[in-house]
Amino acid sequence: MLVFEFKTYGKPEQFAAIDDAIRTVQFIRNKCIHFWMDNPKSNKYDLNKQSAILAKEFPFADELNSTARQAATERAWSAISRFYDNCKSKIAGKKGFPQFQKDNRSVEYKVSGWKLALDRKSIVFTDKKGIGKLKLKGTRELNFYQPDQIKRVRLVRRADGYYVQFCISVERQEVREPTHQTIGLDVGLESFYTDSLGNKVENPQFYRTGARKMKRAQRLVSRKVKGSSNRHKARVKLGRVHLKISRQRKDHAIKLARCVITSNDVVVYENLRIKNMVKNHCLAKSISDAGWYQFRIWLEYFGRVFGRITIAVNPAYTSQECSLCGVVVKKSLSTRTHVCQCGCRLDRDHNAAIIILKSGLGTVGHTGTFALDASNASGESTSILVGASLLG
Repeated sequence: MLVFEFKTYGKPEQFAAIDDAIRTVQFIRNKCIHFWMDNPKSNKYDLNKQSAILAKEFPFADELNSTARQAATERAWSAISRFYDNCKSKIAGKKGFPQFQKDNRSVEYKVSGWKLALDRKSIVFTDKKGIGKLKLKGTRELNFYQPDQIKRVRLVRRADGYYVQFCISVERQEVREPTHQTIGLDVGLESFYTDSLGNKVENPQFYRTGARKMKRAQRLVSRKVKGSSNRHKARVKLGRVHLKISRQRKDHAIKLARCVITSNDVVVYENLRIKNMVKNHCLAKSISDAGWYQFRIWLEYFGRVFGRITIAVNPAYTSQECSLCGVVVKKSLSTRTHVCQCGCRLDRDHNAAIIILKSGLGTVGHTGTFALDASNASGESTSILVGASLLG
């Protein structure tokens, strides 16, 4: 599944209609959550029936396309099923009980309610909300795909405008020559990552860099009267600063992950639980700013695209164990050099990257993994457990 995004242009009344559709989606989702709370034994099909019931009861809900209403109920069931899955797996801490949504920013249509122009330069939304024809501007080319390959169309509101996303049913596969290289990655805060060859990539720290503009924009919001138009404008400026930082972090993760995957046949990294790590209030901001989880997600995605092997290993003792003799040398976070009695003296992160690579290569069943099918060798569902990318 590919997702192509285009900036959209229209009149103010069209954007007001989009906002109305977005509020309607939020209303339907919250109504479904409330229905499930009153009827805990209800299932996915019971929630789907609620979309038709709400359309008959509320005229503004009937104005929204039927497939968009169904997509809203699917969002509600997604939150409910995730809560059930967390309870069954008995994860520690909160289980994610479904909450009422307050800041929905998108509306999703399925195969009806929209019509793409022949030149693929505009799109018309045909439901009763009155969105109408919107111009599209982007770098992606939709002419390569048939209209029946577009399974979903999503309208997204962001701080800098409105966007249209096309979800296209196509499997992306690219063929590259084997590099005969394996690498282990140790992510950190001083450097974004250190590989098993000793190479380091600088941590860009986009949040820290944009902190000055962010503080100034936040002060402007605080000075304005609540509910005023000037406060709304100040909030939009603050949102654009946050949006730019998130885009910078995403772009950095995509480019770096693609470079790592295309340069190596096997990539080994730590199976870190970022959710637990950010509980340390001293390092939470720096860890969140680094974007390790996003980098890992793109590593796994490009691993499937290029047919590379990605392995997530247990992070326990990777920074304490000696890469030469295997002895555990305890050290604090402030100790940046690994010194062992066997004579091994390495940078702490370099030593950890070597241990990560050895742990990945020593996974049970690794023999002959270069001959495995790429769909079994890497992917989101194959990197949850240690060596799970080789279970196929």
